Amino acid sequence: MQNNVSNKELAAIRTMRDFLMKNGRMPSVRELMKEMDYKSPRSAAVILQALIDKNILHKKTDGSIRFIQYEIDDETAREQTVKIPLLGTIACGLPILAEENIEAMIPVSVKLAKAPDKYFLLQAKGDSMNQKGINDGDLVLVKQQNTANSGDVVVALIDDEATIKELRINDDNVVLIPRSSNKSHVPIILSRDFIIQGIVVSTIPRIDD
Repeated sequence: MQNNVSNKELAAIRTMRDFLMKNGRMPSVRELMKEMDYKSPRSAAVILQALIDKNILHKKTDGSIRFIQYEIDDETAREQTVKIPLLGTIACGLPILAEENIEAMIPVSVKLAKAPDKYFLLQAKGDSMNQKGINDGDLVLVKQQNTANSGDVVVALIDDEATIKELRINDDNVVLIPRSSNKSHVPIILSRDFIIQGIVVSTIPRIDD
């Protein structure tokens, strides 16, 4: 990484990267302070501002931050990668790939994210698809498209919120089916006019300490 990044700034980048991959979002100033064992939030705020000034971080319109540069230490991956947007919480009324939703651009192998298709990463919430290997906090790689076949695991937009379910297409309706060991989850029955955002192609398990 260039821009004359200091050792403290590199440590902050690593901390934010690890927090992002574990939680699906960037840490707040106080969370960064805690993760780096600082005594004051000002110390974390100063480092964040320095990384913004060096064009490594970007402050979004809502005041939160996201990565512009994600790789550190100028490491060269052996495997060819492409940068895929990692989305934070999907805000009501915003397109799923709106700038406000992007937390970082994450390098993903071109063997998974195959050209010329477009992809995004989304953090799974809850246990409604745990029998498909998608658990709470996991990241899912989604191929962006507005059509799918019966049996595909899709990201659908329902009431301005993204949900991950198995798609079942019938003659006059579609059903979004949970695949969960938790029997409190029930199928969602919809007309054919609902919106598909993409299909899940891979799952990245949540990173725990």
